[in-house]
Amino acid sequence: MLTENPFAALTGTIPATAMQIYVIAMMILVIGGTVLDMIHKKSAKYFFANAENAKKSATRTVGGGEKVGLAVKTLTSEVLTSSEFSNPKRRISHLLSMYGFIAFVLSSAVMVFAYTGAGVETPAIWPILWHLGALSLAIGGYWFWFGIRVDVVSEGKSPFSLDRADLFIVSLLGVSTFGLIWSFLQSINAGILTTAFLVLFIIASTVLFGGVMWSKFAHMFFKPAAAYQKKVTVADGSRENLPAPADRNDPADRDRHSMELLKDAPMDMGLGIKRESPNHY
Repeated sequence: MLTENPFAALTGTIPATAMQIYVIAMMILVIGGTVLDMIHKKSAKYFFANAENAKKSATRTVGGGEKVGLAVKTLTSEVLTSSEFSNPKRRISHLLSMYGFIAFVLSSAVMVFAYTGAGVETPAIWPILWHLGALSLAIGGYWFWFGIRVDVVSEGKSPFSLDRADLFIVSLLGVSTFGLIWSFLQSINAGILTTAFLVLFIIASTVLFGGVMWSKFAHMFFKPAAAYQKKVTVADGSRENLPAPADRNDPADRDRHSMELLKDAPMDMGLGIKRESPNHY
C-alpha cells in the first residue's frame, strides 16, 4: 500500500488525462477563489493602503538588504515554523497539518502528471510521501478538531457541531481520511467499497479547493505578506501608528502609567489566566 501509486491503478477506469484536467481545475479554483476572497474582503486594498499610510509616519528608510533580511525572517519564522503560535500544542498541530498538506498535494500532482502513463513505474518515494502526508494531515487535523478548538475546549460545545467556519478543517480531514481509506481498500481489492471511498475522496477534495472563498484557505497566502509588512513597519518606525513597547527602565515610560500601583510593578507578573487550562465552562 505505502509504495503503490493509488492514481496509477485508476487508469483502467479513469483516463490519466481526466485526472490531470481535474487537478488543473482545482488549481484554477484555488487561484480564482483566493482572488475573489481578496476582492470580497478588500484585504489586498487594505494591505496596500496600510503600507502607504505607514510610509507617511516612518522615521527611517528601510534599505533593500534589510527588506530581504526581513523577508527571510518572515519565511523562517511565521511561515516555516509558525512561531506566532504561543500555544505549543496548537503550533505542533498546525505544523503537522501544514507539512502534511504540502507533501500530500505535491506528491499527488507529481504522481498524476508524471506516473499515470501505461508501463510507467512510480518511484517509491512519491507514494510513501503521499501516504505520510495524508497521515500527518489527519493527525494534526484531528488533534485540532477534538482537543484544541476554542469553542470545544473553553465553551463546552460538542466536537461534532458544525458551522460554515469549519468548512476548511472538515474538508481537510475528509481529504486525508477518505484518501487513506481509499488507498487501503484499493490495495486489497475491496470492490464497491473502493469506489465509494474514491467518490468521497473526490467530493472532499472538490469542497476543499472549490470552497476557498468561504474558508481559511486564502488566509494561507495573505498571512505571510501581512507578517512581512508588520516587520517592515517596526523597522521603519511607523509601527502601524502604534506606540513603541514600554520600557520600565525609562523614567518617561514608567511615569506615564495611569496607575501609581503599576509604575514600579515587575514586567513579568506571573502566568495570570494561563495558570490553568480554560475548562471552566
